[in-house]
Amino acid sequence: MFKKILIANRGEIALRIIRTAKEMGIKTVAVYSTADKYSLHVYFADEAVCIGPPYSYQSYLNVPNLISAAEITNADAIHPGYGFLSESAYFSSMCRKHKIKFIGPSPNQIIQMGNKISAKKTMKNAGILCLPGSDCCVESSYKEVEKIAEKIGYPIIIKAVYGGGGKGIRSVLDKKELKKSWEEAKKEALACFGKTDMYIEKLIIDPRHIEIQIISDRYGKSCHLSERDCSIQRRNQKLVEEAPSPFLTISLRKKMGEEAVKAAEFIHYEGIGTIEFLVDKNKNFYFMEMNPRIQVEHTITEEITGLDLVQEQIFLAYGKKISGKNYYPKMYSIECRINAEEPYQDFRPVPGKIIQIHFPGGKGVRIDTHIYAGYRVPHHYDSMIAKIITTAKSRKETIEKMQRSLEELLIEGIRTTIPFHRQLMQNNDFLKGNYHTNFLKKLHLDSKFDNDHSNY
Repeated sequence: MFKKILIANRGEIALRIIRTAKEMGIKTVAVYSTADKYSLHVYFADEAVCIGPPYSYQSYLNVPNLISAAEITNADAIHPGYGFLSESAYFSSMCRKHKIKFIGPSPNQIIQMGNKISAKKTMKNAGILCLPGSDCCVESSYKEVEKIAEKIGYPIIIKAVYGGGGKGIRSVLDKKELKKSWEEAKKEALACFGKTDMYIEKLIIDPRHIEIQIISDRYGKSCHLSERDCSIQRRNQKLVEEAPSPFLTISLRKKMGEEAVKAAEFIHYEGIGTIEFLVDKNKNFYFMEMNPRIQVEHTITEEITGLDLVQEQIFLAYGKKISGKNYYPKMYSIECRINAEEPYQDFRPVPGKIIQIHFPGGKGVRIDTHIYAGYRVPHHYDSMIAKIITTAKSRKETIEKMQRSLEELLIEGIRTTIPFHRQLMQNNDFLKGNYHTNFLKKLHLDSKFDNDHSNY
């Protein structure tokens, strides 16, 4: 087994990985920017190395600094977490070049699935149904973009080829919106990913976003751990996830799981990953993308399966064989992402100092976080500061447990999304499972759910 793992990440996922590694008897190395000097992952790791200034490109995206940190601490493996370099084929290859095990897929697998156009071509070759769209990067003149959009037929969606996290994406309902949306998407893609490669797909109106958790070994065997419904989103970024989905039938769950396994085995995938689908109102499903890494919402899959997915990642990277048995859920779990954002101002990020915290507890309640009283939320990174996960034998009981947990949750000093989650957990359509990816655009947020007890 690995003796020491460097975690090339920050915040709650870094702390999450450290906990599992310690329980496995593996030493850990934290890396941090100067903005994260007082973060908990730095405190709880066995060793810590400063890798640069606050901005990501100078620290958490700085491959030479990360490799150097691994070498000077004699780490024999690197866990990338999610975000940052977790989907970087270059980082994976540099780890391999320096004889450090990258806990994740091979560079070739990341290239196959990290590029959205390449991923679609691969999935089509595997016999997986994909959305109609441009089969190549759209780099031509704007007139050519218009022709492609007309050929596909409105509504369409513009996406960054190397995108992720909801960035570089614009929905276009008709030709009048095309030019502005095209320019905005390219500008955002350049700012977030350093590239303006774009492609166009047919837009499904009000779909469900369903992802299948995949686990694969290096010997060509894959299985799935059921699905997660990630349809509650703002600006294409997830806010609430649940497992299993209240939308899927037993037969559709089985079919989508089998398709996901087929896709993973087609590319000889290794490690933990997710195959993501869009499902229309008639329950037709289409491949959207693959995330070759652990997800923020891996927690709810852990809760319904009893598995530690970070532990499974480490075992798989070391050469473990899997049983190949698919999992079908018997429990229910919901995750609410608590962000340092103002929900009544289009979820505007609001960094600042946390004055006081009280976390909920009790059976079936899990909190994943890196914050504490006195912690200053930096403005340089993602605004998520905590995740609340509740688990029970029925969806109704799981929601009731979440409602109670959100009432107990207290974060003072900054604005957060707690009031939004309280309101959502009492919404009749959500309670019935009637929602989709555009649900929040039609949900009127009521400030009565924000009071002195929630946060300020």
